[in-house]
Amino acid sequence: MTTWVGLAVALAGALGYALGAALQQYEAVAEGATLKLVKRPRWWIGGIIGFTGACLHAVALAYAPLIMVQPISVATLVFAVPLAAFMYGRRPYKAEIFGSIAVAVGLLWLMLLVDPDHDVTPRLSTPAALGFLGVIGVIVLISQIWASRVQGANKALLLALGAGVVTASVSTFVRVVGGGLEGDLSRLLHWFTLAIPTLLICAVVLLQRSYAVGYFGIAYAGVQVVDPITSVLAGAVLLGEPLPTDPATAVPALLAAALTIGGTITLGRLAPDHSKKTPAPLPEPATSDRG
Repeated sequence: MTTWVGLAVALAGALGYALGAALQQYEAVAEGATLKLVKRPRWWIGGIIGFTGACLHAVALAYAPLIMVQPISVATLVFAVPLAAFMYGRRPYKAEIFGSIAVAVGLLWLMLLVDPDHDVTPRLSTPAALGFLGVIGVIVLISQIWASRVQGANKALLLALGAGVVTASVSTFVRVVGGGLEGDLSRLLHWFTLAIPTLLICAVVLLQRSYAVGYFGIAYAGVQVVDPITSVLAGAVLLGEPLPTDPATAVPALLAAALTIGGTITLGRLAPDHSKKTPAPLPEPATSDRG
């Protein structure tokens, strides 16, 4: 019962995160990933809404395993695409609707299949945590360097890759800290707790850079696919959370994951690319009275 409460909270957080992302991306395209964003009220509103969604996601991780909560984050794309379409003054495309259905069905299927027989109290050693952060850092560095050499959708996708793995690291540490409390608040006095806001700030910066390229669907889809995949791997490899091993369960789980990812990619490719602003008219040249 507790697990399903966590999943319901995660779904509510997904809606908030989607709305916040759509608002922030709209502003990031206009101003770029610069400090000018802090002067945009809509960017702050999006940030507050998104932060609330992230907090609900963190609460969910205290009640349910990482490998079950993280796939729900992909559902944010189902909400984000129609919200983005509304902001751009259009209706969602038919392909976007079909993609949303594919993601929703795939997620529901996956949640029913990836249901561990027992919950595992998350434990993470300092050497394992540092190694994990080292891997995340290398991935971010490579993605940033590569993104600096390309343009357009590829740039947005590469920046989203870095944002996705850092976001997953936030979820991993939240799961370790929140799930490992067991009523003892003194366990918060650990460097893992300080790592969470630090990683969160890094994730926000990387997300804004990805959004500012102008390809919301591709950037958002990239984050929402990379984030849960990285988190599920971290949960299984680092935290010992069980994954389906019986072929009767594993094969359908893989098919459900493929359906979810395929729908996400479809949504990402068809979402609006740019928030086109009408440029301010250039001042007319001063006319001379001499004639």
